Amino acid sequence: MNFLETIIGRRKASVEEAKGRLSIDKLINLVSNVRPANDFRKSLLRAPGDNVRIIAEIKRASPSKGNIALDIVPAEVARDYAAGGASAISVLTEDSFFKGSVNDLKAVREAVPGMPLLRKDFIVDEYQIYESVLIGADAVLLIVAALEKDVLARFVRLSRERGLCPLVEVHADRELDAALAAGADVIGVNNRDLATFEVSTDASERMAKKIPSGIVTISESGISDVGGLRAAGELGYHSVLMGEHFMRASDRVAEVRKFSLPAGAK
Repeated sequence: MNFLETIIGRRKASVEEAKGRLSIDKLINLVSNVRPANDFRKSLLRAPGDNVRIIAEIKRASPSKGNIALDIVPAEVARDYAAGGASAISVLTEDSFFKGSVNDLKAVREAVPGMPLLRKDFIVDEYQIYESVLIGADAVLLIVAALEKDVLARFVRLSRERGLCPLVEVHADRELDAALAAGADVIGVNNRDLATFEVSTDASERMAKKIPSGIVTISESGISDVGGLRAAGELGYHSVLMGEHFMRASDRVAEVRKFSLPAGAK
């Protein structure tokens, strides 16, 4: 079973439902004078010897892990992450498989106005890019495996035009080529294969050798201890994205703080 195809199919249907409630023309008009407030890319930059930046994720559930923390209050989690030293926060807004919502991101935006926010979702329509501006995101996730090359390039351009940072996610060499061709300057390497949901940090190790200098890099998924964080730093990654580990922590502030430590850099 290809999980990504299943999720994309459901996401396309939900976007059409959203258009029925609010047309794209009205949506564009609503955000015509709105600009994201925080610089997501800048928040992840680090010089050699600096801490690896932490993107802490708010994640209620996932297809692979089932329910993780359904009853969270997103604003409270966001404040914990900020207090622990996270450089940015990722918010899952996909509802069918991850149990998130745009309201989660809205609540987080209100709780931590100065924190760069990533809308973590399956972006399949330009409608979602305008919607991301409306709900308060500073960055959007664009998954190479979910988009045709021309659509990816168009979404990268549109995101930037609207003031959003496009985080382009790859898992394989051919996807990296597509990301670079689309002009990506922030690339996330997903250690999880979205077709099978199998996880291996070998993906980050393999891709680190291929990503050109000047690209801000993020290692996503599969890191749950300080050793994994340090390994990502030694590979040259600017940041790691962690969700499930923090969501299950009894003291999120202390757990995020534990990961905010120096790790080697190129």
